[in-house]
Amino acid sequence: MSRQDRFIMNFDVGTGSGRCILFDLDGKQVAVAQREWLPKSDPKYPGSQDFDTNEAWKLLKECSNEVLTKSGISNDKVVAATSTAMREGMVLYNKDKKVIWACPNVDARASEEVVEMLRLNLAEPIYNIGGDWLNIISPGRFWWIKKKKPEIYEQIAHMNMLSDWVLFELSGELVTDPSIGSSSGMFDLTTRKWSEKIVEIADLPRGIYTPVFECGTPIGKITAKAAAETGLREGTMVVTGGADTQLALVGAGAVKPHMYTVCAGTFWQTTVVDDKAHYDPQYRLRTLCHVVPGQWMTEGIGFYHGFVMRWFRDGFCQEEKRIARETGKDAYSLMEELAKDIPAGSNGVMPIFADVMNCKRWVHASPSLMGFDVLAPEKTGKAACIRAVEESAAYVTRGHIEILTELIGEAPREAILVGGSSKGQLWPQIISSVLGVPLHIPVVKESTSLGAAVCAMIALGEVKNWHEATERVVHWERTVEPNQTDHKVYNDVYARWREIYPSVLKISDDALLPSLWRAPGV
Repeated sequence: MSRQDRFIMNFDVGTGSGRCILFDLDGKQVAVAQREWLPKSDPKYPGSQDFDTNEAWKLLKECSNEVLTKSGISNDKVVAATSTAMREGMVLYNKDKKVIWACPNVDARASEEVVEMLRLNLAEPIYNIGGDWLNIISPGRFWWIKKKKPEIYEQIAHMNMLSDWVLFELSGELVTDPSIGSSSGMFDLTTRKWSEKIVEIADLPRGIYTPVFECGTPIGKITAKAAAETGLREGTMVVTGGADTQLALVGAGAVKPHMYTVCAGTFWQTTVVDDKAHYDPQYRLRTLCHVVPGQWMTEGIGFYHGFVMRWFRDGFCQEEKRIARETGKDAYSLMEELAKDIPAGSNGVMPIFADVMNCKRWVHASPSLMGFDVLAPEKTGKAACIRAVEESAAYVTRGHIEILTELIGEAPREAILVGGSSKGQLWPQIISSVLGVPLHIPVVKESTSLGAAVCAMIALGEVKNWHEATERVVHWERTVEPNQTDHKVYNDVYARWREIYPSVLKISDDALLPSLWRAPGV
């Protein structure tokens, strides 16, 4: 079978949706299917977010079958399947390998437990091994389950992460990889393995952690059950994929030290790759294993940027949604068209959504837009709000770039922008102008799934290494240059935004209004 007749299927578990994407062996996207979802809360447990593996697998199966139908490609031509997912979300199994508990990345139920761990001075030792603070990593969740769900805690026989769970559904094998495994906060970054030291100092369950395989390793084959459910062929190779952000970096060609990338989806990760693990002495950002062996990535997380734009679309842009339905145009494109003539700084409308990341005190103000001129609705109406929402994400990105520059000692001269938000015209221009550097945007926006496809190409022996793979599959659509006039304006607006944000945050700290999100232990 020639290279042109072989394909790779990726299953993607995102915060806001699940997708299946089919690629050829040159990295060309052939077909995609998507289903939106939202985490479910348990009102008995404030901050809780549950991940329903049964419902998620049902939707992913629908996506897989839809992709095969839409593409017209027979399942015998799909030679490998892999997966990627949001980080931090963990899955627990009993001795019969049945899922007994799962949560997504933003689960924040373990507040009391994190406070207790902080009181016992466990946070810094864990960070100095695993590269992340206690907020939404696994140790606090284990403590919560032990206290609040002892009947589940007693059954725990295996533990891994959400992309690993997909591999289990496909192959029946329980594994993890360094990129997604390290997001648990329970890896030793230097060895790229589960940390016995963290298990010991945090008094966590022993003997439940799944074997670790580097990304791009064959770990099993599609079972008869999975074949019947997904439409894929029984016996098809199953390959370790990994964490969404790190795979997005691979899909954007960021496999060399000191490459800056902004992964702009539901969450935005502003990252830099290096050949050593960076531990922030002020505990603001976090470091995880990169997909590429011998590399790590440090990141600042922009919280809910994609969700905020979706919220504004669904809450305030009914006309744009109607036009989109009737014409087939994209509602976000119509929103950007409305906002494109609003000047930098949004005529004074100040957006307050996510804050710059600070692991030790990760909390975001009550969502708000302020600074309206009520006598000039044409200047500070819906169009200005759309631009302000996009500027908010760019300000957070700039804050993260400043910290990353401090940590590695080298400011970016250029950056890469990937993810759903890179599809627009206005948003990339705003980011470039706020940062003051050119942004390179790849042809394939689904860079996470493309990175997963690269994992399969490695496993199939189609390429020799990660650099050769990215040279084959990464192609550039355009480069966005900063508007220097806007950049000067943004220097001032960004400085004001950094001053205003703490004042608005105090409203949430005083419990007068709910915060956008508050990490456990804050």
